[in-house]
Amino acid sequence: MPRSKYEPCEWIKNTLAGLRPPEKLTVSEWADKYRVLDVKTAAEPGRWNTERTPYLRGIMDSFTDPQIEEIVFVKSTQVGGTECVLNMLGYIIQQDPAPCLVVYPTLELALYASNNRIQPMLDLSSELNVRFNKRESKDLELQFDNLYIVLAGANSPASLASRPIRYLFMDEVDKYPVSAKGEADPQKLAVERTRTFVTSKKIFRTSTPTRKTGPIWQAWLDCDEQREYFVPCPHCGHYQTLRFTQVKFPEDRKDPEDAAARCYYECESCKGRLTDGHKRQMVSAGEWRATRESTGRRMTGFRINALYSPWVRFGDAVREFLTSKDDPMELMNFINSWLGEPWEDTQLKLTSDKVLEQQSEFAEMIVPDGTLLITGGVDVQALGMYWTIRAWGLGVTSWNIAHGFAETWNDVETVMNYQFRDIEGHEYIVNLVAVDSGDQTDEVYEFCAVNGDWAVPVKGSSQPLLGSRYRVSIIDRTASRAHGMRLYLVDGNQYKDMIAARLKRIGKGAWMVYKDCDREYADQICAEERVRLKRGVREIDVWQPKSVHAQNHYLDAEVYCAVAADILNVRYLQPADAEPDEPSESLTRRESWIRPRRQF
Repeated sequence: MPRSKYEPCEWIKNTLAGLRPPEKLTVSEWADKYRVLDVKTAAEPGRWNTERTPYLRGIMDSFTDPQIEEIVFVKSTQVGGTECVLNMLGYIIQQDPAPCLVVYPTLELALYASNNRIQPMLDLSSELNVRFNKRESKDLELQFDNLYIVLAGANSPASLASRPIRYLFMDEVDKYPVSAKGEADPQKLAVERTRTFVTSKKIFRTSTPTRKTGPIWQAWLDCDEQREYFVPCPHCGHYQTLRFTQVKFPEDRKDPEDAAARCYYECESCKGRLTDGHKRQMVSAGEWRATRESTGRRMTGFRINALYSPWVRFGDAVREFLTSKDDPMELMNFINSWLGEPWEDTQLKLTSDKVLEQQSEFAEMIVPDGTLLITGGVDVQALGMYWTIRAWGLGVTSWNIAHGFAETWNDVETVMNYQFRDIEGHEYIVNLVAVDSGDQTDEVYEFCAVNGDWAVPVKGSSQPLLGSRYRVSIIDRTASRAHGMRLYLVDGNQYKDMIAARLKRIGKGAWMVYKDCDREYADQICAEERVRLKRGVREIDVWQPKSVHAQNHYLDAEVYCAVAADILNVRYLQPADAEPDEPSESLTRRESWIRPRRQF
């Protein structure tokens, strides 16, 4: 049949189709309309339906929010995080084409994602497949009509090489190496690629968290706005986040399967019982709410755990917890992969209440029974000195008998020469005092030189000390009266480990405080926590303040107090009526002191 003179020819149709603006869709709307899930990798293959995981809608649609430049997604496993990235890539290809970079922890994972996730998605969607130039593509560089998608490994600097990109996706960032074969942080290298697109770039980073110091948790803390998913209770309508602490089960039962079968979720408001049958309705009616807001939303974070997943039952979480709770590594996996929270080693974490639980029966200024040695520690600050005095007994058992703040060196000298008494009236004075020389160094050296029979200078070591808690150096200041004196370099992390561990003991070897001890002291003792940091290619455990303004002066003073006890060989103390050993010739006069300077 002849073509009508009014019917446009084929090339005009194609030209007009190319000029047609893209549909006005959000990422979730695009996925519902065009995305098809592969049978090999999807739990539920077939047409994508956002209503199956409604909590992903807010995350995906934030990608088209012009106010948001960077999205941080802290997640557990089994919540559909990978599908989020794939849907955003599909949206870009069809709706808003521009160069993309997707970074995985390794090149091997990037290759797997290309062959098993991204290319199958392109094959299953006609709208994406028609735009895919398969012949011109490589596994790690996919070519399209108006864009390219580069897949890179964080362990390969070459794959992060300079090329302009507008869209950056970083997957499982907590598994990235600290540096890419000696180069800069892989995340920084990747972000550098977006510099050309000053106002239109989008950065999406996601991961299951590992530790509080890990990249994804630090990114979460830096977000201008933090959002969590709130769901309504079907009984009372109260909106709340799903938390594992609200999953109730008979903890006395040893059988995880039995506990899982009997568990239920308890509404935090009405205490109503919620089951897996309620969860779908709750999650469908849920909404993202900001739990922290600021004036801007440039960097927005989302956080969710496995309890929201349609593929996880409350009982599954209970079973996993009960089978992993006694193994630190398996428990860490549960905290990270199921709860989407960073692991925190609480075995050596100090708390104020724990410090105050360690009160002895002896009042302040009273020397406890069994005391064989008394030491002091002084933390020097610009406006004065925090000091502490501790008695030591067998098995490194110790009691704080006094602490306070001194404004002058004369005050320090007075308190360290105070005559303490035990309940029978026997008098004691401090055997040795360790004084921090990191601040007011010249004054400390002068003080220790004048009081050299009972005071020694100490200083925190900048490096971990292997095989020893402290090492001895010699002061080399010819103009100082302390020239030639010993300076003790201290590994503070080791001493804080010791204090935290002995706080858990009862009886012999315990670390105690006097009766009715004040909370200010307890707060300062627990002002730090042990965290794992990356230094070069290694991970090390260090103690650092829990907050920027945390006061930790008494904790440092107690460290120096323990150093003084070690200098006096506290671990080898014997009762006064024990048969004395011959002192080692290698010990100085001060180091051979075994018994306290007790006066009768």
